[in-house]
Amino acid sequence: MKTVTETAKVLDFVAPVGRENLAGRVYEELRTALFEGRMRPGQRLKIRDLAGAMGVSETPVREAVVQLARERALRLEAARSITVAGLSLEQYLELRTIRLELEGLAAEAAALRAAPHEVEALEKAHAALTEAEGAGDPLAANRANWAFHHTLYAAAAMPELLSIIESIWLRNGPMHAFLYPDARPSYPGRHRHLDIIDGLRARDPRATREALRADLTEGGANLVALLGRMERDAAWVTPG
Repeated sequence: MKTVTETAKVLDFVAPVGRENLAGRVYEELRTALFEGRMRPGQRLKIRDLAGAMGVSETPVREAVVQLARERALRLEAARSITVAGLSLEQYLELRTIRLELEGLAAEAAALRAAPHEVEALEKAHAALTEAEGAGDPLAANRANWAFHHTLYAAAAMPELLSIIESIWLRNGPMHAFLYPDARPSYPGRHRHLDIIDGLRARDPRATREALRADLTEGGANLVALLGRMERDAAWVTPG
């Protein structure tokens, strides 16, 4: 039987949580791990191991897992079988079509409302992303990428829109675990994050929206190609 220390080392994608409002804290920790691509599609999880890694009882973990299953981020295939949900290529492309509209709208609104400190936060997140890519650190790169996008969408000051975008990223986030090194984003010119920041500084909604849309399509092209190869090789089991 694994000790608490051994379990924590194995499940290094989650961290211990405080004792107040345990169910909510566990949910947020798992949710953030999904957003940041710290869990891969198809990865199997056990409530006991998650509880040990986070230093809590199994009850709040079970509650959080059930909630995330309702949101289609996790799959409960049997009483004790939990897996991280994936997306087929068709599902990924459908969600990307939706994201292009919703995240484009958020980027447009952010161009009119973003405060200087929010633009600075975006610059820091992009710098962290560049540094992580250079160091070959996939977890840090995905974390910085999520920080960049979430900061951008939060700057729109449209909480209902942000909630919808988050619900899509919750399902999309684990796919980003494939980005480094399997499907690292590439661009025909400069990094589109820089174009987004330029659009914000210029208070140009159209330019910001177009830069964001280009980031999603160009930056995700290698991931689309990877999903296509995986499906052709029958190496990917699509979620039900």
